[in-house]
Amino acid sequence: MTLAVFSGAAAQGTPTFAAPKIDVFKELRVISGVSVGASGDLTFVGSDARVHRTDAKGSEKWSFLMGDLGRAYPVVTPQGTTIAASYDDTVYAIDAAGKLLWKLKLDGDIFATPALRADGSVVVATAGGTVHAIDSVGKALWSYKVGAPVFSSPAVGADGTIYFGAQNNRMHALTPDGRLKWTYLAGSLVFSSPAIGLDGSVYFGSSDRRIYALTPGGQLKWRVQTGLFVNASPIITSGGVVVVGSYDGSLYALNPGGETEWTYKAGAAIAASAVELSDGTVVVPDLSGTVHAVGKAGQALWQIKTGKKIDTGLSVSDQGSLYFTTDGGGLNIIQKQRPLAVGPWTTFHASPSAWGRVPTPIDLQAQTQARRAAATAVLAALPPGTPTAPAQPAQPPAPTQGTKPPQPAQPGQPTVQPGPATPTQPAQPTQPAAPVLTPAQQAQAAARKARSEAGQVWLPLTEAAAALRLPVLNVTARTATLRVGTARVPVTVRRFAREVYVPLAALSELPGVQVRLGRAPAAVVLSVGGQQISFPVNLSQLVPLTGQVEYSRVLR
Repeated sequence: MTLAVFSGAAAQGTPTFAAPKIDVFKELRVISGVSVGASGDLTFVGSDARVHRTDAKGSEKWSFLMGDLGRAYPVVTPQGTTIAASYDDTVYAIDAAGKLLWKLKLDGDIFATPALRADGSVVVATAGGTVHAIDSVGKALWSYKVGAPVFSSPAVGADGTIYFGAQNNRMHALTPDGRLKWTYLAGSLVFSSPAIGLDGSVYFGSSDRRIYALTPGGQLKWRVQTGLFVNASPIITSGGVVVVGSYDGSLYALNPGGETEWTYKAGAAIAASAVELSDGTVVVPDLSGTVHAVGKAGQALWQIKTGKKIDTGLSVSDQGSLYFTTDGGGLNIIQKQRPLAVGPWTTFHASPSAWGRVPTPIDLQAQTQARRAAATAVLAALPPGTPTAPAQPAQPPAPTQGTKPPQPAQPGQPTVQPGPATPTQPAQPTQPAAPVLTPAQQAQAAARKARSEAGQVWLPLTEAAAALRLPVLNVTARTATLRVGTARVPVTVRRFAREVYVPLAALSELPGVQVRLGRAPAAVVLSVGGQQISFPVNLSQLVPLTGQVEYSRVLR
């Protein structure tokens, strides 16, 4: 068993749900991060100094021998080309069939993952202290001398600005043509790779134990102190929250203003990036070999303890598979989970294929379409009753809401009998009791009011939650909080015609909820607490919601 670098308190809280099982484990001697292409194929570097391309279950398609090992994530372009970096100071471009397209010798070992720009060129940083730009056919475009080794992976902003940290304690910003824009001096070395927000804000960690946020112009927005050095690279959730781990054994979630949203205590040092799944779950490994799933409020959802060090982040396919590697190079695959959340930087280097750039609107649209199509295909292929999330322990059905039974008199107290009505106050006519609808009736009522928007089915919150027997705790303009078992779970909502609507996809992604398709009659069947509820939604007759929907709020 590998010992963790940090040994602190036990992980925070008791996990709410049973951990998903590892569906596939293969000893593939992986030493780099794992990149996932749009098709679901995996690309990584092995301890044999080869770049390997496998299918989604780790069965090899091809391999290519480099001149030395390499730990950087391979970058997979939209055309399937792999850009791989090696300790032999060389960048390799390999086509989708595993054949060399070009290679270029640089000035030092390459530890950092290259960044892929929108025009197909790549930006590469070396331990020799130089940042290089190379076009799509392997021609050097320009180079910038940093004067200190660079282990931080370059990141490209929406305007083409290139950001990276270095061993001179500075975060750097270069223009797209390689001229220095600014530097910011941190308190110590910067191994952390920056994450870039849609507004151009730059987030990174430092060995000075701090998490930093800078403006696009390089001014300090805020910094937050942690207990030990921050070498992991931040992610930015679909809701704009910055999430990064520290060697103090905690995962920090900070809003754009630098205020703490939550802190999760993993109990061992965190050296790798987290990922955000489409239901808002954040998943992160620690150096003791435990993979933690953390809810939107920072609560422990589940944990997988491998007993082997994990120092690279998880990867997520559009088909909803999670990939991580353990010490020794074992590839672990957890299938039938959620795809990656859509956002500017919800995983290391911004995308499953490690592009390292802020996605354009076209990129975001393509991500949405690909993940919806993949999720639909996975769902349709499941046999009836197959869960798509870890099963929640069965809860006893909640009692129907009706009149409370009379309370028995306390010992020693007289029972008060009602007297005749006061003559001066005529008796009010008795109001008929509101009918108590069964869950099936609530589901039918919800289905009758169902609407569509942006490829999603939206249900009235009140009826849908009642059908699933999930208490609604509060409702704001954009979110509602439901009680699921003992957890408080926020979901996206919209208001229309004095009614609050919730995406059916959001309900299906609640912890412990299972989903399947009913075919005759057509319906979506949700199961919670062992009870199956059928929503007879007629997709061809849905009335659309009106108004503009926030992009990141639609896809779940």
